[in-house]
Amino acid sequence: MLPADLVAALSRPGAFPDPAPRLEVVETHLSWVFLTETHAYKLKKPVRYAFLDHRTPAARRRACAEEVRLNRRLAPTVYLGVLPVARTEEGVRAGGEGAPIDWLVHMRRLAADRMLDRRIADGTLRPGEHRGAAALLARFYRGQPFAGGGARDHRRGLEREILATRHDLVDPRAGLRVGAVDAAVDAALGVIQETPGLLDARVAARRIVECHGDLRPEHVALGPVPAVIDCLEFERDLRILDPADELAFLALECERLGAPGVGEAFIAEYRRLTGDRPPPRLLAFYAVLRALVRAKLAVWHAREPADEAARWTARAGVYVELARDHARALG
Repeated sequence: MLPADLVAALSRPGAFPDPAPRLEVVETHLSWVFLTETHAYKLKKPVRYAFLDHRTPAARRRACAEEVRLNRRLAPTVYLGVLPVARTEEGVRAGGEGAPIDWLVHMRRLAADRMLDRRIADGTLRPGEHRGAAALLARFYRGQPFAGGGARDHRRGLEREILATRHDLVDPRAGLRVGAVDAAVDAALGVIQETPGLLDARVAARRIVECHGDLRPEHVALGPVPAVIDCLEFERDLRILDPADELAFLALECERLGAPGVGEAFIAEYRRLTGDRPPPRLLAFYAVLRALVRAKLAVWHAREPADEAARWTARAGVYVELARDHARALG
């Protein structure tokens, strides 16, 4: 069945186990998400990239199972399982009897007003409301075994990432301020080359673990039962991080949304609960690194055939300016 036909079939009333009089379909870079009032069903696109290959139903089934497994670490009540899509006498059905023709990740739908990005945008985040999600993350990081290698290899990996990122950002097609890019890159490389002990100490303390991998405000659900969803599931190496790196990224994204104090509060709570106190210079280094990487991803998006190239180019510029701002703290 062609992808467009399958999406059309699943968009009809009665295609899902729960009634869906107001079914909403959202297309992302890698999937289609079908939203009922109470649940979400994610259908992976049959695409191939350097980092994943979802061209066959079997590959998509494995990817769905891996997404559920990984996300249950931080959102066990959200990720319900993997559902088959079957062709039945009544039409294509999720969870229907018959030979599966594709697979879905089945989730509970989270209320939009529980998400951290929405609370920031609406100005409704109450003092201390972040603590439940911060505690969830702190417990998660504390329970993860060491997943890094040697200190030298760790530094070299970061250096390679910075240099590869610069290559994309200084491409004239990106339309970015090369001087600002180089100022941030030089500052980050200076940390690695001139104060390697700052990074080596994190390896020695066994702080490099398997993290979430994409800790953005739109993935953090607040409330009595906090959750963190949508981890980076397709490449384990990209999840092997210092928790300070991941939290610096969250703080960077909160800053981009106009609420730098929110990310700082998450970091403060992490320090309090774990006893791990990454120094400010390390956090500034990670903020520069993540801002450069997000700028690179925005540049990649701008190159894709779409009507949003200008938006992604502008977003890349915002990240470059954030990288340069944090680079000033590195001296």
